[in-house]
Amino acid sequence: MNVAVMGAGAVGCYYGAMLARAGHAVVLIGRPQHVEAVNERGLFIEAQTFQAHVPMRATTGPDGVADATMVLFCVKSSDTEAAGRQMAPHLKPDAVVLSLQNGVDNAERLQATIGRTVIPAVVYVATEMAGPGHVKHNGRGELVIGPAPESAAIAATLSAAAIPTMVSENAVGALWSKLIVNCAYNALSAVSQLPYGPMLAVDGVSDVMQDVVAECLAVAEAAGVVIETDVAQAVKTIAASMPDQYSSTAQDLARGRKSEIDFLNGFVVRKGAELGIPTPVNRVLHTMVRLAEAKAQA
Repeated sequence: MNVAVMGAGAVGCYYGAMLARAGHAVVLIGRPQHVEAVNERGLFIEAQTFQAHVPMRATTGPDGVADATMVLFCVKSSDTEAAGRQMAPHLKPDAVVLSLQNGVDNAERLQATIGRTVIPAVVYVATEMAGPGHVKHNGRGELVIGPAPESAAIAATLSAAAIPTMVSENAVGALWSKLIVNCAYNALSAVSQLPYGPMLAVDGVSDVMQDVVAECLAVAEAAGVVIETDVAQAVKTIAASMPDQYSSTAQDLARGRKSEIDFLNGFVVRKGAELGIPTPVNRVLHTMVRLAEAKAQA
């Protein structure tokens, strides 16, 4: 299979590397410094069970999707429409597009932008970029994808590449579950610049996280979203399973980049206001991250 990764950050690089190791032709579309390193020596993946330089192509141009039969769309939520418009003219008619992004509405927004079906994917992986052309895998790696005529075949292809993938009729509920976990962890890790384990060891943090979860669940219920997992329990286990992991929002702030907080806690605040559900804890966390971003850009 020809695979293009639109937005070759930590998530896109990890899944691209796993597919390339399984024999698929992969092209990464990303930033110049990263692209140069990959084209020179391949992508170095530092996984939990192996380390390897994985040969693949890389480019900065959206026309990198031109030969792809599958596109993993991994850009920041704030860039969904812009990247979609850049990519759209180059897509093959039969190309399958998956949205591997944080937040709950990216597949819908991208679908409206490019005028074709986009399959939502819920991503459960802890990764970080350790340097140009170097991705570090800290844990997990499974995907849950939404239903579509191609979904079963896609799940089989990904699973064969050591990416455990299941198809769910309630992908929206799974996306909300992931959103709630992100709302509980991301802003607190970002503001403190602490990984999950030490962060949870601070008095009061777990109570704040419980308040965040309660607000998110109230908004989800008002929105008619069915959440099938025990989100509160999932939040409790994350720190134990990945104590050294920094949230993606924390990584963005550390690098002086704009984060996706508007599409995490900020989304819950907006949705709550729309539905008449108060979300004061999410509002405070969203504002604190926005203040940290402003300081970094001052």
